[in-house]
Amino acid sequence: MKRLTLFLILGLVFMFQSMMGQVQSCQKFTVVRKTTINYLLYLPSGYEQDNQKKFPLLIFLHGSGERGDSLPLVKKNGPPSFIENRPDFPFITVSPQCPKGTWWVIEDLQAMLEQLKLDYRIDTNRMYLTGLSMGGFGTWAWASKFPKQFAAIAPVCGGGDVQFADKLKDIPIWAFHGEADTIVPMKRTKEMVEAINAKGGNARCTIYPAVGHNSWEQAYNEKELFTWLLSNTRSKKTLPNTNTQTPNSKPLK
Repeated sequence: MKRLTLFLILGLVFMFQSMMGQVQSCQKFTVVRKTTINYLLYLPSGYEQDNQKKFPLLIFLHGSGERGDSLPLVKKNGPPSFIENRPDFPFITVSPQCPKGTWWVIEDLQAMLEQLKLDYRIDTNRMYLTGLSMGGFGTWAWASKFPKQFAAIAPVCGGGDVQFADKLKDIPIWAFHGEADTIVPMKRTKEMVEAINAKGGNARCTIYPAVGHNSWEQAYNEKELFTWLLSNTRSKKTLPNTNTQTPNSKPLK
């Protein structure tokens, strides 16, 4: 009797489904996007000699003018323009190139970083991020998306989204901007620094009076910048020493 009742119920369910049509089910399909990122790689002195030692990593994101498929363009500004003449430069330095007509895609950059960690002897406690203009925007955005991986960041003449200030409050930040910048107004950096510090953050900003958009020329010549980056690890954080900055700069309080 129990078996008959079960068959009857199943039969009724089948008839009901036939009348109502097929039931929709929830499924998932994951799309993996294939992309290629070209980048300049600088290996510091001693990297090839000591195959056990790990080195700090500096990632530099260029501005919109260096986009394309010719890597020498990336040497125009920022660290790639001078590190080959600095044999004491201590960082593994990676400078990716953004394709022409596109913007920095954070997921692609993150995938690149994960591969770099497999390919090179990177000290993951000492990974640093900097960028100028479009790369400054990319620096703010990448750090906002993955706030726990960088020991410190140094965005130059860029801007971010203040709604993510809480995510950035635990990252040491030294930002730079030209007071006379008409391409990316200084307020884009100022509002980020103020929003982060309002959340209890650790952000400082150097403003260059009478300097326009090319404030990266002064920023990357700050004597203390790279020393300050190295003073930070993911477990140890320090404020930049603004007393040692160039005479024509001023900190944003």
